[in-house]
Amino acid sequence: MYKRIITFVSLICISATISTTAFAVEQQAGVAMPDSYSADVAASILSKGGNAVDAAIAAQFVLAVTLPEAGNIGGGGFMLVHTDKQDDFIDYREVAPLKGHRDMYLDDKGNVIDNKSVFGVLSAGVPGTVAGMWLAHKKYGSLPWKSLLEPAVVLAEKGFVVHPKLAKNVSWYLDYLQKKDIKVNFAEFFGAMKAGEVFKQPVLASSLQRIRDEGSDGFYKGKTADIIVNFMKQQGGLISHQDLAQYQAVSRKPISQPWQGYQVLTSPPPSSGGIAILQWLNMYQQLAPSKGEAALVHNSKEYVHLLSEIGKRVFADRADYLGDPDFYPVPVKQLLDENYLKKRAGDVDLLAISTTEQVKPGLYESEDTTHFSIVDKWGNAVANTTTINLTFGSGVVVPEAGFILNDEMDDFSAKPGVANAFGALGGKANEIQPRKRMLSSMTPTILLKDKQVALVTGSPGGTTIISSVYQSILNVTEFGMSADEAVNSPRFHHQLYPENVIRHHSGLKSEDKKALQQMGYTLDNRHFGDVHLIINENGKLDAGSEAHGRGKALVLR
Repeated sequence: MYKRIITFVSLICISATISTTAFAVEQQAGVAMPDSYSADVAASILSKGGNAVDAAIAAQFVLAVTLPEAGNIGGGGFMLVHTDKQDDFIDYREVAPLKGHRDMYLDDKGNVIDNKSVFGVLSAGVPGTVAGMWLAHKKYGSLPWKSLLEPAVVLAEKGFVVHPKLAKNVSWYLDYLQKKDIKVNFAEFFGAMKAGEVFKQPVLASSLQRIRDEGSDGFYKGKTADIIVNFMKQQGGLISHQDLAQYQAVSRKPISQPWQGYQVLTSPPPSSGGIAILQWLNMYQQLAPSKGEAALVHNSKEYVHLLSEIGKRVFADRADYLGDPDFYPVPVKQLLDENYLKKRAGDVDLLAISTTEQVKPGLYESEDTTHFSIVDKWGNAVANTTTINLTFGSGVVVPEAGFILNDEMDDFSAKPGVANAFGALGGKANEIQPRKRMLSSMTPTILLKDKQVALVTGSPGGTTIISSVYQSILNVTEFGMSADEAVNSPRFHHQLYPENVIRHHSGLKSEDKKALQQMGYTLDNRHFGDVHLIINENGKLDAGSEAHGRGKALVLR
């Protein structure tokens, strides 16, 4: 049994609205989280009889305190839920304010204004996190809402010991803001943070207390809403009381498709990731040699080239066809059609690089998002990815509320053919409109086998999220890796633009790197992502959190 139980959480188990009979016999539970505080709290919730969604809600609010680069109440995200009764996708993505419009980041000549969609209050969409957690609790929660918020309140009020990697990120960001002469108030709130010291956030604690005591109204109405709107008025921002009061998290049907003996449950639009990973996995399966002597070697030149060529086609489709399904008719069925993918795969040259300009759409997100994976003892699972977009979002803290605003407006297409901060192109499908959700690469994903959870995965990383997710799946299903091996194996990413550039982790063999360069690729050795993954083998769980970050994975026995 997990021994280090958080003592400040007082929980009373009530009858669950999520099934607790997924298995005839209770199984292990597991968490794979982006930091130790969220891991400990999630494990405590599970050990007290809470289900996977309860643990996810508690962890989400803890991360708003202890992982300010991406954990948030000022951003949004996606939660994928599996129970024995249903699969669900809770979309709590931010939306454009009512005063937002297509050309809001263009100058008089129609050119994109540098940094306007990335820093400052105008870069912020209407936050969705609190509404998303509230909806998840209403549908699936088994423990009292207040008890799930209490750990975050305590950590904000009494403080937490700052991890060296967090302190390093804050120092880097402060230097970056100064070097670029960007005027935001981030330093006033986080400038005193030091590794190994206790960091308290009393103002954020007060905001979390209002959410704890009043539910979602404690954020979207009342005192917190007044604070947000008054700050927006002072700073020339757009978010209004009407924006906040009318925001709604929504439940969508996950994309569900068979693949290689698994049922893949993944993210529908406004995520681009679910369609992308299924395109990647299916084209890979069509083009990769059969297992045996001819099988591709993991991270070999041939393997990297094949998946990079597929990636060009995936990102070409992403640019033209994907956006908020409430505003644009995204052709999901057509993009995942077997014949369509055969046609797309047929254009791949296994021996040479396609000319980027020739890769068109078919005829029919720094990158400090964060992700966590949870499986409870009844076999229910949550894959949750949440974000404020770039590291520390807009760089703007709402002073009397203590949280960082997102800069998700950069995930819209500011102008057709102009790349965003992640180098991703977009068009009309992802143009700015009031109340519209911006396209996302967040891809929480669950694989089922024989109707039971087999794998839960996800990652931060902007557009590289998609590569991290599909490669983590291949690492387990094709190459038989353990959870630790799968999350820590070197990954690579190619997305059409920048042209012929493969971004990769350290660890690729020198002979393979040389061969890729001889083919015409430019290699960019920069780490990306932070995968948190759980594997289930006949009721025995294996959980892994990427060693590059500050995550923690636990299996509860």
